[in-house]
Amino acid sequence: MSSILIAEDERRISSFVDKGLRAAGYTTTVVADGDAALDLALTGEFDLLVLDIGLPGKDGFDVLAALRGSGSSVPVIILTARDSVSDTVTGLEGGADDYMAKPFRFEELLARVKLRLRDASGGATGPTSELRHGDLVLDVRTRQARVADRVIDLSSREYSLAETFMEHPGQVLSREQLLSRVWGYDFDPESNVVDVYVRYLRRKLGAERIETVRGMGYRMP
Repeated sequence: MSSILIAEDERRISSFVDKGLRAAGYTTTVVADGDAALDLALTGEFDLLVLDIGLPGKDGFDVLAALRGSGSSVPVIILTARDSVSDTVTGLEGGADDYMAKPFRFEELLARVKLRLRDASGGATGPTSELRHGDLVLDVRTRQARVADRVIDLSSREYSLAETFMEHPGQVLSREQLLSRVWGYDFDPESNVVDVYVRYLRRKLGAERIETVRGMGYRMP
């Protein structure tokens, strides 16, 4: 099981990323300042670092410079709210492996985490490269669904929603949980977008694959 260090001082974002990565099968540790991030990253106990640029104490650039200066090659994905191209270039030239601009959707971050872990390990994509539930298979690499011998193309949102259900088989997931996981931390809790996309998945995968639990949410039985 891969271990991920999350260095982010905005609690709403760190909690969002932490919960999502744990649900995806990773072990996580969260810190809120640059000094703690550097100290833990230098232990060599983590497989990947999600690093906010705007940290108190040492900022993300300082942490990254010290980390690479020490010879550490741990994959680093930087998070930044800055729109400047120069900031992104500085991070990448300083040794970051990837970046995410805030606000971001969790599905995008998870895809980048899996990619960087796969690159670092020479082929593994994280906890698993396929998800199976009965005769339904999701391929993490191609982001396609298969039912028996039939390949089903899914949109990015449809895939992420199906992935969330398959990672929690039999568990009732509320609309708020699904919005947070698939649509990100800036979701509108009053939106009916979950119901719309559940209908899309039922049409493509079969209506019986996702149950409505009245007053609670949905589950994949």
